[in-house]
Amino acid sequence: MEFQWCNKAFTRITGYEEHEALGQRGTILIGADLEQGIHLYIIEKLMNWENFSTKALNNRKNGETYWQRMSWTHLSDPETGNHWWLCSIIELEEERAEPTKPEVLDASVPDQESYERAVEKVHRLEKENVRLHRLARSVAKDANEDALTGLSNRRHFEVELKTWIENLKEHGAEFAVLYIDLDRFKFVNDTLGHDAGDRLLVSVAKMLKELTEKSDLVARLGGDEYVVLKPLGKSALNVSSLADEIVQRMQAPFSFDGKSTACSASVGVAIAKASMANPEQVVADADAALYHAKDQGKGRWSFFTEEMHAKSISTKQLASDLLLACERREFIPYFQPLIDARTGRIAYAEMLVRWCHPTKGILAPAAFLDTAAQIGILKRIDEIIFASVHGALTHLDEAGVDLPRVAVNVSAARLADPTFIHDIKSSGIAPERLTVEILESVYLDRMGDVVRWTIDELDELGVGIALDDFGTGHASVSGLLEIRPSILKIDRHFIQPIVENPSSRRLAASIIGIGKSLDMQVVAEGVETEEHAQLACEMGCDYLQGFYFGKPMSEDNLRDTLIENRGDFWSGGAQSTAVRSVGKAG
Repeated sequence: MEFQWCNKAFTRITGYEEHEALGQRGTILIGADLEQGIHLYIIEKLMNWENFSTKALNNRKNGETYWQRMSWTHLSDPETGNHWWLCSIIELEEERAEPTKPEVLDASVPDQESYERAVEKVHRLEKENVRLHRLARSVAKDANEDALTGLSNRRHFEVELKTWIENLKEHGAEFAVLYIDLDRFKFVNDTLGHDAGDRLLVSVAKMLKELTEKSDLVARLGGDEYVVLKPLGKSALNVSSLADEIVQRMQAPFSFDGKSTACSASVGVAIAKASMANPEQVVADADAALYHAKDQGKGRWSFFTEEMHAKSISTKQLASDLLLACERREFIPYFQPLIDARTGRIAYAEMLVRWCHPTKGILAPAAFLDTAAQIGILKRIDEIIFASVHGALTHLDEAGVDLPRVAVNVSAARLADPTFIHDIKSSGIAPERLTVEILESVYLDRMGDVVRWTIDELDELGVGIALDDFGTGHASVSGLLEIRPSILKIDRHFIQPIVENPSSRRLAASIIGIGKSLDMQVVAEGVETEEHAQLACEMGCDYLQGFYFGKPMSEDNLRDTLIENRGDFWSGGAQSTAVRSVGKAG
């Protein structure tokens, strides 16, 4: 963003003249002495289009330091899609102006002139008073209103919710909470741009206003989350009808600049009853119902039940256990070998995280990884696992066991985390012995700038990149060209039917052909029999992975297996190669 306007107070405080500021990037507001943490906070808020203010030591143009309060307000025009940031700067150091001298009345000045001067001063004060009242009303409105949509904001919603709960306790005024979340908002932002995303948010707000009544409260909590408070009245049918209508309206395509996309909504509904021991829980209940609706396939609404309450309690307990598991470093790596289809020897091993639970034993990722992502501890788990993988490679090297590379799975959240590269570098794992596996569904056609930067940095380091579960329907060939993975892993659902089903063989062969045409090495996942292995090898797969060669195993089991078989898992690869050579010679 760049400067488009500044006033005289700005030039006086910062030292930048108007002609020096206009057209310049906003970074000139960041002085050398501004604390880095404050700078990062500013960047984060600007990227998320959130109004905010900071108090910090900053620099004028000449380098002089001064204390300032910097406040940022996001402005936008829903009709044109234009966006601005209004930044106001207040100098906080003590005033050093000379004390004003008392005015001495001149006896020679006629009384009429003194009267007119006094009247003029009164008029000025009245105008200033009107201006201050307008400013106060504007500030009060801004404090309660979402800047983009004009709905109540989170702060106003929380204040109103307390009032509704008080009325429930005192007068039995029961009400419903409808928690609304857009299912594909990020996709709209990534494909059509943030202007389209803002236009969508505004249109959803308009739709909610049309569907609700004056007695209802409609708020945008932030991002793509909305909430409606609705008096229950004599029947719950009006609540279910509203939830139904919201879901149906959101099924319609959303258009922007001639482009159209779908963006459904999920709704969670809960009712605050007079008999409830803790009605303050009603919003959390509606949120739990919302997640249940999303789990059931999205684009629908769900009503809160006691089963959801039990699941919510279970999830909270799991979250607590996970935090404790991080402190105790209970996460360990398991390894599944990938075999070179030509030689039958181990090429590398895929690392799969396991939780060594103190009472439940070894738990697979499906039991805890989603909750770990929700509470934001994937980075901590990665740090524990990276250290364990580094230790495992060291132990295997010391034992004389050959394991050329290790592959690790990376979540979408970690790919979008700018600190991920730092974690890779500080893990101690040699980049040439590390491959990062990315789920196809994570990125391809909807990558953000941070993800692109992360992948470029991995490539620069020499870390291998593998695209996992290819063929599940999320990616395009253009996406493959953009990411340029060195390894393409074909999903097990395409490999398992190839023995019995000729159509499946042709489909798998087509996918293998795509990878080969782009100079990628191809992995067949889900190899469970000798027939699977032979066919995948003959079809041109470079690596084979599946239970036929071994299930995921601990470091000790992997070491013992590699020592026992000396890294040789299969003799069929050489035979298959010989058969193909004879065929070509004939």
